[in-house]
Amino acid sequence: QVQLVESGGGLVQPGGSLRLSCATSGFLFRTWLMHWVRQAPGKGLEWVSTINADSSVTTYADSVKGRFTISRDNVENALYLQMNRLKSEDTAIYFCATDNRGETRGQGTQVFVAS
Repeated sequence: QVQLVESGGGLVQPGGSLRLSCATSGFLFRTWLMHWVRQAPGKGLEWVSTINADSSVTTYADSVKGRFTISRDNVENALYLQMNRLKSEDTAIYFCATDNRGETRGQGTQVFVAS
């Protein structure tokens, strides 16, 4: 079955950077669109970014455009999210997902942005 395991979260100061990783198994990763979604405290799931199978197309939510970069490694079956110039409003649990609503997602990794 689909398994998604996120890592790389932590506490970072505003303006800092983090790189999230998602290890995947149980499906043919290299043929799937992949997504990052997040859930801020007390809020619902929010789509963050999508990458197509061959990495030729990436899309971002307006709130992260220009600061976050999604990427993937189809040999390692891994998904990444490079997050730069982090803001307090980026504080959330971040999930990788096989759909853009996050219905199939991992357990998440916590990102906390605070000074």
